[in-house]
Amino acid sequence: MRILVVEDDDALRDGLKTVLERAGHRAAVTGDGNDADERLAHESFDLVVLDLGLPGLDGLSVLKRMRQRQQSTPALILSARDQIADRVRGLDLGADDYLSKPFERTEFEARVRALLRRGQPALAEFGGLKWSWESRQGWVAGQPLALTKCESVVLEALLHTPGRIVNKSALAQRAAMDDEPTSDNSVEVYVYRLRRKLEPAGVAIKTVRGLGYLLQLEA
Repeated sequence: MRILVVEDDDALRDGLKTVLERAGHRAAVTGDGNDADERLAHESFDLVVLDLGLPGLDGLSVLKRMRQRQQSTPALILSARDQIADRVRGLDLGADDYLSKPFERTEFEARVRALLRRGQPALAEFGGLKWSWESRQGWVAGQPLALTKCESVVLEALLHTPGRIVNKSALAQRAAMDDEPTSDNSVEVYVYRLRRKLEPAGVAIKTVRGLGYLLQLEA
């Protein structure tokens, strides 16, 4: 899963990044509210971990703008503000959970796991394609779908928001491995391969020039 950590405390931000990556996630980080808003508007994330006291836009403003864009990305608020009114305001603006500082690493990990599970169906079905989020295995017409790791990452990103455009650079970032950087050109190769493999399922990947790709059913 790809997670954005928005925290202006350098030590805490780096520590959370390490915790998430050790758990097998891909963690992007920023300490600025304006940068977080820009990234959330143009990139795809499975979860945002959001501090409230940020330079630029504050955390609640980042959250409010994200929800105004109809983005349903789960949001975990981290804050030293532990007053009930602060919690209520954050939850009313669309936060999914609220964790007061200081907190234990194990509790943070448990909250992250719970949010990533919440609302995630065990099986996605789109046309003749079935996809298991848990095993990361797909089937077309009952036959297993043979995909590389990067092809799976690209397909999952498109399946999370079928019918909506996913930026090519965002797909490259999600597919990138630490020892194998992925470029926009690489994404084009993965999409080309996926198109051929998904054709029997009646599923197409449409190119929206200058913007990215979206998953749709064949006419």
